[in-house]
Amino acid sequence: MKFNLTHFAAASAFVALAGPAAAQTEIKIGYALAPDSHYGVAAQKFEEVVLAETGDQFTFKHFPSSGLGGEREVIEGLQLGTIEATIVSSGTLANFVPSTGVFDIPFLFSGLDHARAVLDGPIGQEILGEFDNVGLHGLAWGEQGFRHITNNRNAIHTPADVEGLKIRTMENPVHLAAFDAMGAAPTPMAWPEVISSLQQGVIDGQENPLSVIVSVKLNEVQKYLTVSGHVYSPAMLLVSKPFWEGLDDDQKAAMEKAATEASAAMRGYVDDVETSGVETLKERGMEVNVLSAEEKAAFQASIKSAYEGYYETYSQELVDSIVNFE
Repeated sequence: MKFNLTHFAAASAFVALAGPAAAQTEIKIGYALAPDSHYGVAAQKFEEVVLAETGDQFTFKHFPSSGLGGEREVIEGLQLGTIEATIVSSGTLANFVPSTGVFDIPFLFSGLDHARAVLDGPIGQEILGEFDNVGLHGLAWGEQGFRHITNNRNAIHTPADVEGLKIRTMENPVHLAAFDAMGAAPTPMAWPEVISSLQQGVIDGQENPLSVIVSVKLNEVQKYLTVSGHVYSPAMLLVSKPFWEGLDDDQKAAMEKAATEASAAMRGYVDDVETSGVETLKERGMEVNVLSAEEKAAFQASIKSAYEGYYETYSQELVDSIVNFE
């Protein structure tokens, strides 16, 4: 009996020592942009707060610059439970929760404050909750900012200037409908393919917020920047639903707190680049023009036919409630 008790005590001590290390859960977080981008800043803040709140219960492994594949592949990995977390653009999300596409309607928001109020309010939070129905869990809305057009063909002032322009868009029916209506030649393409396609002339241009244009140095492969602000581009911090359901209440609270702070960090980055980005890109050699109110109105008029489709898909009542949200 003494022999058995001694061995039992030794085994118990070993388990006690090994327990915390064995209990650590690795969180793989993937995102399309570099560590010094708004996605990277948010991912780092998310890790920082989770670790501060939970001690040594989790470890993080970051996969920036599409290290786990394109956004759609990463989200599918979350559904399967092989990836725990991601920060993604709204353009990809519409393939999983179609109602998110409403936020991608051109000229929907009057400014960043308007967009943030909608996303943080009942409309945005209701749509965030829909991700639980598709094997995902939305923690918080993030942000990329307003999207602008870059290209190598010509400066853009009127809808006629985009006629036939081969422009990369996200795999998003709302964006495709808008550029089709303008007379462009939209080309849906996963982000990892974009830079090489621009270099090889497969496409003429692309559209993205300043936060992306600056951080990935699109000035190295694009000559013209048109500050069009045609679409506001949210982002989202998502986790795998199987991962989420395996957490206890304290861990979930830590994740929610971390996501809120990560979102604030992302928005802070966007605020900074919205102020400095145009000058930065001019200094890097891009030819920049900013659409006037009259020029923007002409673009909005050019996509009137697309709005009819948006109303059918999302209902005019929802669109109007976003436009008029206070």
